[in-house]
Amino acid sequence: MSSEEVLAFLEEQRTLTCATIGPDAWPHLMPLWYVLRDGECWAWTYAKSQKVRNLEREARCTVQVEAGSTYTELRGVMLKCVCAIHRDPVIVAGVGTELGARYSGSTYEVTPEQAAKRVALQFIVNETASWDHRKLAGA
Repeated sequence: MSSEEVLAFLEEQRTLTCATIGPDAWPHLMPLWYVLRDGECWAWTYAKSQKVRNLEREARCTVQVEAGSTYTELRGVMLKCVCAIHRDPVIVAGVGTELGARYSGSTYEVTPEQAAKRVALQFIVNETASWDHRKLAGA
């Protein structure tokens, strides 16, 4: 996919899977809802979650967004990232507000007090891989 197609795909989809490395050195995969901010995926989660503990220890992660029901429809984006963990309640509330608006389709506001137990995750991309089987010859 072109850069524009990757961005459009990320704007269209709703769930990313975040892979971190657990304390036992096994991959830890978890789904997250996300928003795009200046072309980057952002999410929020509870500060005490395993994925956050993993990211505190090792900021490298891989996120994937994929779609398609049959082989000829498969498409997706894999992003090798460094995750910045934001703890400022104003930033976290902003991400929560954007998530609420994106997924509920209405005006939604999260206050810094409501965001106190959460963190915002900013996925800073180092490398992108994408695929779109709809473009394969004969598809």
